[in-house]
Amino acid sequence: MTGKIRVAVLFGGQSGEHDVSLRSAQAILRHIDRERFDVVPIGITRDGHWLIGGNPLKELAARSWLPLEPEPSEEAMVLASDVPQQLGFPEPILAGSVDVVFPVLHGPYGEDGTIQGLLELAGVPYVGCGVLASAVAMDKPTAKRLFASVGLDQARWLVFTYHEWQCRQEDLISRIERDLGYPCFVKPANLGSSVGVSKVRGRPELVAAVEHAGRYDRRIVVEEAIDARELEVSVLGNEEPTASIVGEIVPSREFYDYEAKYIDSNSQLLIPAPISQEQAETVRQMALEAFRVIDGAGMARVDFFLERSTGRILINEVNTIPGFTAISMYPKLWEASGLCFRDLITRLIELALARYEEQRRRRAV
Repeated sequence: MTGKIRVAVLFGGQSGEHDVSLRSAQAILRHIDRERFDVVPIGITRDGHWLIGGNPLKELAARSWLPLEPEPSEEAMVLASDVPQQLGFPEPILAGSVDVVFPVLHGPYGEDGTIQGLLELAGVPYVGCGVLASAVAMDKPTAKRLFASVGLDQARWLVFTYHEWQCRQEDLISRIERDLGYPCFVKPANLGSSVGVSKVRGRPELVAAVEHAGRYDRRIVVEEAIDARELEVSVLGNEEPTASIVGEIVPSREFYDYEAKYIDSNSQLLIPAPISQEQAETVRQMALEAFRVIDGAGMARVDFFLERSTGRILINEVNTIPGFTAISMYPKLWEASGLCFRDLITRLIELALARYEEQRRRRAV
């Protein structure tokens, strides 16, 4: 027995954000405190098979079009000499051979409450938000309705199903043009990393964008385009969450799409954001309010717009499993707030264990 806490880092998955998840996992495996934690890397393939043992990160990266960051050595990534075993179900987790799970599964089947529900049923502590908060934050229309319920300002929006689009396309186009106008954004209702998102300026682009978003989700969200600066805040904690300093994204493209985030290195992260102290405090308080209204726990990154013409601060979305890549805002904002990457990972694991003990205490009453 080593006396160390055994942490399963879970990555890959079946969503459109599979490739980004690999980069996040790589950063966590690189920075986790090996003196306190034994690490069990577990990969999930795009078709749902679980890879355990050997080097599942390297195995999945070989099939990914988004390369991993260069490693100083292979030693940090390899935890066993055997070839990864392909399983249909997570036997090591369900068998109790790990103490806590760190899911780094961005998008559906990882960030939407599904893996959280599995871990709840298995009775295993896990990092991050629970089932409710994960599902709510991933579902953009539901999250927007909750934000509105506590008075958080946001861009105008509407939602419809792809079936409705097929049945009454002209009516929906007229409604979008009347209520939102051009330009506007079209998004899948449940996805992240800007996958499936398009900015449209007229009817032909709108039709193409809805068809594109419909490939990822049966529901489509359309939002008015705001001429705004993009601000982000990291939240950390359970019952008494705290907010980091505010950062700003300056996209290399017209908006912060998938390529601007992960491929084009010309996007800028401004930390701290060049805004007034009053604006920064407003953003931080709004972030905590959004975290509380979804019943968040552990971590989240909350994204905002600062409208250029009016100075209005509008909430965009909450990400319950934010990116942990080398360029991700979540760890960078905490580092700028005085919490280094290694200690951030430790704190997240501590919060997961504390939340689990509190839940177990309540169940025993």
